[in-house]
Amino acid sequence: MAPVQLVSSPFAHSGSKKKIRIRIIYSLHSEVQQQPDWPNIGFDFRPVMANINKELTRAFREVEFLPVLASGPEDAEKIVRQDENEHIDGYIVYQMNCWNRVIQTIAATGKPVIYADFQYGGSGGFLSYTAALLRANTPHFGFVASSDMNDMIRSVNCLIDVIRKGNPRELGILVQKTRMKQTPSQGKYNVINDPVRFLSVEECITRMKNSKILAVRDQNKSVAEPVFGIPVEYIPFSEINEAWSSADKDQAEEIAREWISNARSVENVPVETIRSSAAMYLGMKAVLKEHNANAITINCLGGFYGGHIHAYPCLGFYQLNNEGFVGGCECDIRSCATMVAFGILSGGRPGFISDPIIDTSKRQIIYAHCVASNRVFGNNGPSNPYIIMTHSEDRQGAAVRSILPVNYMTTTLEIQNQRQEILIHRAIATGNDSDDRACRTKLCAEPIGDIEKLFTMWDRWGWHRVTFYGDFREPVQALAEAMKWKVIEEA
Repeated sequence: MAPVQLVSSPFAHSGSKKKIRIRIIYSLHSEVQQQPDWPNIGFDFRPVMANINKELTRAFREVEFLPVLASGPEDAEKIVRQDENEHIDGYIVYQMNCWNRVIQTIAATGKPVIYADFQYGGSGGFLSYTAALLRANTPHFGFVASSDMNDMIRSVNCLIDVIRKGNPRELGILVQKTRMKQTPSQGKYNVINDPVRFLSVEECITRMKNSKILAVRDQNKSVAEPVFGIPVEYIPFSEINEAWSSADKDQAEEIAREWISNARSVENVPVETIRSSAAMYLGMKAVLKEHNANAITINCLGGFYGGHIHAYPCLGFYQLNNEGFVGGCECDIRSCATMVAFGILSGGRPGFISDPIIDTSKRQIIYAHCVASNRVFGNNGPSNPYIIMTHSEDRQGAAVRSILPVNYMTTTLEIQNQRQEILIHRAIATGNDSDDRACRTKLCAEPIGDIEKLFTMWDRWGWHRVTFYGDFREPVQALAEAMKWKVIEEA
């Protein structure tokens, strides 16, 4: 990315009336993305940024908007130093990629700042950084999490108002009131009756203790402390890779053909890649049997990019989750344990690990990931359609877009072993989003409760959540009480 370049406007402070000057900072890796990350490799941000600039300029003729790019803290600090001589009245920071740390430096200036999520691009960092700023009680900070550009324009109106009145510390509450006014009220849905056969707490705890998670983080092996009472064992990449390479080729061919024939379609994925994914599934299943385990979670990106494994495990995880095992992404042991525990509690329902996005304009939370079951009611339940596609971020490998059922109650959970806490919210599944940006499966849902509260936990809990079909609220409370854990209501 080119160094930050700031150019003074020849129109600034001309005449008797001072023109409001707002710096727009796009927080991202580069104008055209060169690396695997949300939204996806090769994504061209230039038309997106040009459209935002155009819409803001058209809506506010009396304001001078000064756009610039920043990839991280160093760029942000340079912008702040140069802006000391530029008479900047306020800021807009757009989180275009997930984890570029720019908003922190801008918020520290004390000047009023609007922080916006480019959805399916910057959402992980946006949610985490927003929660941290809210926790720090940053009154001159307001945020926008909406797919409707009109919500951004309304928030910029708030920004201009506090600049004119000289009261930047009122921005946060003003933007919040505006956002809440525009957020739709709770919808009315014909929620389908979905009785879940929950196990007793005692049986669930026993089965958790008799479970085992295999965690594949690097080339080391060890036995770790249990998580939520579930034993954990680290095994090396080499063991998985060897199991993949020695998998029966004829059996892998048969599984690949079955996946292809059952899919609604296969998009841009070679048959050989699907065969290799089937061999990875067979390898993982063999390793699970060898270690007497029922769950596995792999540092998939690190393993694949590092040359330690040679097939993505996404389709294998999909198949394992359909069969009553657990396949968890990114060597996230906490989320994997969440999948194990509440899968057991619900009598075998698979969890959907995801990176969520919040869209207040639709009163939605969208759960997005490239791994999902298509048997959300358990391995003996009905299946839903799926499409075989590449892994979204890098357009490589094979993954699924699962077209998940709608008009059902869902429960989203995450555990925190050190604090002995369980995070929970419920939502009604309302649709599936096929947007090409970000992960392949995107389940849209309307949260039950306070969507504003839903913005406040991400800095303490991380981005991942695990979603199950069914209303788990009371059984989760009972399990937590028996284990002397605390339940945190996220919404």
